[in-house]
Amino acid sequence: MPKKPDPVDALLKSGPRRTHLPGPAERARLRGDYGLTQAEVAAALDVTRATVAGWESGRSEPQGATRAAYAKLLEGITAQLAPAEPESGPRAQPEPVRTPAPAPVQDPAPESSAAPAPAPPPASPETPAPAPAVARRRPAPKNTAPRRPASAPTTQLPVPEPQFANGPLAVLDGDGSAYCVGGLVLTCPAKDIPALVEWALTDAALGAPRLDRHGRDSDPLIVLTESAALRLGLPPVLEDRRGLRLPDDHKVNKQVARAKWTLTKRGFGPWARIYRPAREGRRQCVQLAVLPWDALDQRGWPGAAALPPAELARVLGTYAARVITPCGSTAVSGLELMTALRPPTRPVKDTATGTWTSGPVPGSLTRAVDPAPPEAPDEHPVVAALHPRGHWRTPDEVIDEEAHDWIRDPQLLTDAECARKYAVGIDVNTAFLAAANRLPVGLGEPVHLTSPDFDKSVPGSWLIDLSGIEMDPRLPSPFTPRGSRPTGPAWYATPTVAYAHELVTTYGLPVIPRPLEAWVRPENGPYLDPWYKRLADAYRTTMAELGVTTDLDEHGFLAAMEHHKRSDPGAAAVLAAIKSTVKGGIGKLRERPQGAAYRPGERWPALKRPTWRPDIRAAVIATARVNMHRKLVKTAVATQSAPPPAGRLHFDDDALLPIALLSDGVVFLSDSPSPLDLLPRTADGRPAPGTFRLGVSPGMVKHEGTQSLLWAVQLLDEGLNPARHIKDGVDAVAEGE
Repeated sequence: MPKKPDPVDALLKSGPRRTHLPGPAERARLRGDYGLTQAEVAAALDVTRATVAGWESGRSEPQGATRAAYAKLLEGITAQLAPAEPESGPRAQPEPVRTPAPAPVQDPAPESSAAPAPAPPPASPETPAPAPAVARRRPAPKNTAPRRPASAPTTQLPVPEPQFANGPLAVLDGDGSAYCVGGLVLTCPAKDIPALVEWALTDAALGAPRLDRHGRDSDPLIVLTESAALRLGLPPVLEDRRGLRLPDDHKVNKQVARAKWTLTKRGFGPWARIYRPAREGRRQCVQLAVLPWDALDQRGWPGAAALPPAELARVLGTYAARVITPCGSTAVSGLELMTALRPPTRPVKDTATGTWTSGPVPGSLTRAVDPAPPEAPDEHPVVAALHPRGHWRTPDEVIDEEAHDWIRDPQLLTDAECARKYAVGIDVNTAFLAAANRLPVGLGEPVHLTSPDFDKSVPGSWLIDLSGIEMDPRLPSPFTPRGSRPTGPAWYATPTVAYAHELVTTYGLPVIPRPLEAWVRPENGPYLDPWYKRLADAYRTTMAELGVTTDLDEHGFLAAMEHHKRSDPGAAAVLAAIKSTVKGGIGKLRERPQGAAYRPGERWPALKRPTWRPDIRAAVIATARVNMHRKLVKTAVATQSAPPPAGRLHFDDDALLPIALLSDGVVFLSDSPSPLDLLPRTADGRPAPGTFRLGVSPGMVKHEGTQSLLWAVQLLDEGLNPARHIKDGVDAVAEGE
C-alpha cells in the first residue's frame, strides 16, 4: 500500500502563496533612503498616497498583483542601496543643500470674516534658512546611491517626510475609529475635545498642502458623527438655533479654555475652529464639523450626513481634492477658495533696508475697501450717512443687479404657441461660474466720476438712462431682474451697460445717452479666473465620474443626464456641493449682518474681509443675466423668417420666445417634449451660432424638465413661474438649484 504523503511536506513543496514583504518600518526606511515620496510610490503602483502610508504604518497590507509589484519595488531598492566598493581617491564633497524658506504662517483669524494677517518675512537668501514648517527633510544615509542615472551629480536632495500622509480629513465615529480618505482607518484615543485637537495635530498626519505658494496649508478637518459628539461631551442637538453655538458656560467650552486652546469669536457651533498661536513656524489649528448640528446641510450636501463614516470620508475627501478642504458651509468654502487661490500678501524684500516685509500679491484683493454708495446694502454705514433710517432707495440711488425672475403675460401668448403641446425647460450649467470666466473686476477703491464716457473695459457702476431701449413685449428687459422696462436713470454694473451698447450696435436701436455719473475701479483684473478654472475642472471631473463626459453627442448627453445622479449617490453629493459652492461663494461677496444684536448703521465682521465685495457679486450676476438674454435674442432671430426690423427688437409670431425665466433656467413652448427638437439649427444640423447648446461644460445647457402646455398656462394665470417648478413639478429654488 503506497505511503500517504505528509500534508505538511506537500504545503512546503507548493512554495509560498504570498509574496514576502519587509516589515512596515523597513518599507518606510527603504523608500526614504532611496529618495522617494509616498506619492511617487502610490503613482507607480496605481494606489493612493494614503494607501502607501497604511502599508508603512502596518495598518493595512497590499494584496494580489499590487503586493507583487510592491515587493518588486522594495527588492530593487534594497539591491541598489547595497554598499558599493570604495572609490579610489578622495570623494568630492557635495554641494550644500539650501532648504527653502518656510511659507508664511498665520494664526487663525479671531473671526472667519476678518482679513488675513500679514505674512512674516522669509529668510534672506544670503543667510541660512530655518527648517521648513510644511515638511521636514533629512539627507540619505552615507554609502547610498540616489535614484539617479550614473552620470548624474551625487548631491543628495533632502527627502520629505509627508506631513499630510493620511489626507485632509477624518470622520470620527463613536468607537474611536477615524475614517480617512483611501479607506484608511485610524484609531483616535481622545475622550474630550482638547485631546482630539492634540491628536489631530500630532499623531493623525492630517491636512492638505496650499493651493498657491503664497497661501497656507489647509488645517486638519475632523467630522464628528452623532455618537462621536456624544462621546466627546457634546449635546446631540444644538439648542441655540439662532446663535448656532454652545453656551459659553458649557463644560466643553470650559475644557477647551483650561487646555489653553481658543475658539474663534463664532464660538463652538456646527463648524468650530480651535487654535493656539503658531509655534516654531507651524499653525496649530483644527476645524471641527458636527454632523448632528447640521454642519452638512441638505441644500449644500444632499444626503451626505446620512452616509456611513467611510463613505462620507470618501465624499468629503473627493471635494477636498477637487475644490478645497471644507471649512464651513459651501458658501464659506467658496469664499475661502478665492483667498486660497489668490492670497492677499506675500513676502517682499525692501531694497532700501534689505529686510523682508509683507507685501501685496498682484491681482489679489489685498485690503478691505468700502463700496460705492449705490453698491452698498441698506445696512452699510455709507448708506446710513446719506439716508435716514427706513428710507426706501430708488433705482437712481441703489444698484439692483440680480438674476432674472420673470414670466410672460399669458395674454401675450400667440395662437401658434397655444397650439403647441409641451413646455420644455432648459438650464444653463453653473451660469454664475461661466460668467466669472475672464471677467475683469475691481481690485481697489472706487473712484467717482461725473458725466463720464462709458468704457466697457473698466469695472464699475454707472448711473444711466436705458429706458429708450424697447424690447418685444414677449421678451424680458435685460436691465431689470423682473424684466420690466426701466422708467428712467438707474445704476447698472459695467456688463449691463456694455450689453445695452451691443444691442444698439447690432440691431440699430436708439443711441444711449451719456452716463450721468459713475463709480469706477481703475485698478482691476480677472481676479476670479483661478477660482473659475478650479471649480470648472471639479465640475467636469465629477460629471465624468457620473458618466456625463465632454465627448458625448447631444443624444448621448441627454441619455446620460437621465440617470447620472442615481449612478453614485456619493459623487452626486459632491456635484451638488460644487454647484452650491459656486452660488454660495458669489453670494458671500455681499454677506449681510447676522445676529439679533446687530443695529442698522453699525459695521459687521464681514466688512473686515478683502473679499467683502458687493460690486464683484453685481458684476458676476449681471454678466450671467445678459449672457442669458443674448442667447434668447439670438434664438428668436434664428427661428423667425426674417431679421427684426431696424430700430426695433420685435419678432414674428413664429419666433421661439420664452414664457418664463428663473436665474439660469428658461421655459419655451414646443411641439416636442425634447430640447433636441426645440433649439434652432443651421442647415448642416449644428446649433445656430450664439444660441443655446446642449452639453456638460459650464455655460452650456441641459434639459431641466418637460410638462404639458396646460400645466404651464395654469401657472402663468396664477402668477407663478413655470421655470421654478418644471423639474418634476418641484420648487427648484427650494431644492437648491
